[in-house]
Amino acid sequence: MICPLFSGSSPQRSPVPSPPASPRTQESCGIAPLTPSQSPKPEARGPQQAPFSVVVAIDFGTTSSGYAFSFASDPEAIHMMRKWEGGDPGVAHQKTPTCLLLTPEGAFHSFGYTARDYYHDLDPEEARDWLYFEKFKMKIHSTTELREQCPSVLEKDTVRWVLTVPAIWKQPAKQFMREAAYLAGLVSREDAEQLLIALEPEAASVYCRKLRLHQLVDLSSRAPGRGCLGERRSIDSSFRQAREQLRRSRHSRTFLVESGVGELWADMQAGDRYVVADCGGGTVDLTVHQLEQPHGTLKELYKASGGPCGAVGVDLAFEQLLGRIFGEDFITTFKRQRPAAWVDLTIAFEARKRTAGPHRTGALNISLPFSFIDFYRKQGGHNVETALRKSSVNFVKWSSHGMLRMSCEAMNELFQPTVSGIIQHIEALLERPEVQGVKLLFLVGGFAESAMLQHAVQAALGARGLRVVVPHDVALTILKGAVLFGQAPGVVRVRRSPLTYGVGVLNRFVAGVHPPDKLLVRDGRRWCTDVFERFVAAEQSVALGEEVRRSYCPARPGQRRVLINLYCCAAEDARFITDPGVRKCGALSLELEPAEGGPDAAGMPPGRREIRAAMQFGDTEIKVTAVDVSTNRSVRAAIDFLSN
Repeated sequence: MICPLFSGSSPQRSPVPSPPASPRTQESCGIAPLTPSQSPKPEARGPQQAPFSVVVAIDFGTTSSGYAFSFASDPEAIHMMRKWEGGDPGVAHQKTPTCLLLTPEGAFHSFGYTARDYYHDLDPEEARDWLYFEKFKMKIHSTTELREQCPSVLEKDTVRWVLTVPAIWKQPAKQFMREAAYLAGLVSREDAEQLLIALEPEAASVYCRKLRLHQLVDLSSRAPGRGCLGERRSIDSSFRQAREQLRRSRHSRTFLVESGVGELWADMQAGDRYVVADCGGGTVDLTVHQLEQPHGTLKELYKASGGPCGAVGVDLAFEQLLGRIFGEDFITTFKRQRPAAWVDLTIAFEARKRTAGPHRTGALNISLPFSFIDFYRKQGGHNVETALRKSSVNFVKWSSHGMLRMSCEAMNELFQPTVSGIIQHIEALLERPEVQGVKLLFLVGGFAESAMLQHAVQAALGARGLRVVVPHDVALTILKGAVLFGQAPGVVRVRRSPLTYGVGVLNRFVAGVHPPDKLLVRDGRRWCTDVFERFVAAEQSVALGEEVRRSYCPARPGQRRVLINLYCCAAEDARFITDPGVRKCGALSLELEPAEGGPDAAGMPPGRREIRAAMQFGDTEIKVTAVDVSTNRSVRAAIDFLSN
């Protein structure tokens, strides 16, 4: 049952959750709000900083993963991982492929290059029983290098961990990463504040604000027929010294960052804004920030946007090209029956993909594994050369050295759908009113290393007067920024809510305003059910630490656990939780201790118990705290987004 209705200050509203009989809200009847629906003015509270000795950031990419760390005693030095065992010739090994190998029994065997190389060396028949996964987001836990450099630092409460996720990920995906960290023993649930979730383009933005001029490439100044934007600075002795310092830091895999804001921002005026385009293996992730002076904090101007336009799209296009030549059924069968050879083929293509460029004139050779050639002859009844000759693909030829010779046009065609998708997302963002006047675009992420992508973005957006900038070591930008974010989580002062969040409540029914099918009569009073009470609106600016407060009371004396269903939608003006696009997205849970005191001498229960909940929507995750007003004690509160 629900406790008696408690009218708010507004004559039109009684902020009581929809009753048990109300459709779609049967689980939310355990508590009843006390406060009026018009919430008090949100209160901003500064985040509490714990005295961590070291910050460790883990960047889980679709294609590759890595980690970096810094010590509180020397926060300007960011240490990267040492060279991973294995790897491809000519490829930097400060990241490792996101590959996982499990034994036939399902036990963990290896990760990264080790997993890929071991799987490659398995007998083809034996390999079928092993479980090999690649190009997926996962979590890895390794503290060996930290222990070598500082054996005493790994006390449980002295390490702050940072996990990176795409900004376009919804709350359930972020909670999944956090739960995985708990299960792996990275941190405990009791010390949840030791783990931060960092948004990938945000982390890149945090790092980019530290850049010096010699740490970036301005694509605008390299565009044909255009000069440098702004005054060209002479390369003096101090510049050469900075280059030498950077070279040394690369060699030792330790990167030094500015203690304040980098000189790139020297020419920027107050209120100037910029876009960060994180082009990774699986997604393109866009964010728009404004640099605030004098402290160098960041303000988000438009909610994170983007889509599934990552480098794996080029890999998929190559697989589809092979299907056009040799048949889709054959490619599917080959992947299943010769999995290690398929890994070989994808490695060979990846190497050529990295060398592709818009101005390349020569063909690219891609080695076909012998098992591919032999398997096709047995399955298809003729050789690879015949298949190429009979296919409709004219820009791929056969080399007698056992290679596919792809013309430049063929490689361009593989890149085109993914690159076009990225540009379309950026152009759509630039059309938004909140983004007007942007003059600077940072291209970051592993895919941003591609000369094909760089040239296409500059050609498409340079005409808008947009300055396109690519940091050096662009694939490590997010990782470095995640370390800086872990040092100072308050650097992003204001964010935009991606969705509208709220709960279902009862309001006083007003004829002509509320739909008749929402009428509920109880104890002679007329109520409108399923009303969507908004906590925060989509696109609303929310400051870090800003709280939305509501007070609730248990429906029954002695109640120990109460739940409220949370709803969300993309629209700002939803009226009811049954409106199209509104969906249940999670549940707010409050775990109550037994109430102090009991029934009085007359057998009457104690007074109404008030639980005050405070929700924060301005962080990378939605957070909630609660307190029992009668005792001023904290109440265990959590929001579960995975229960759906």
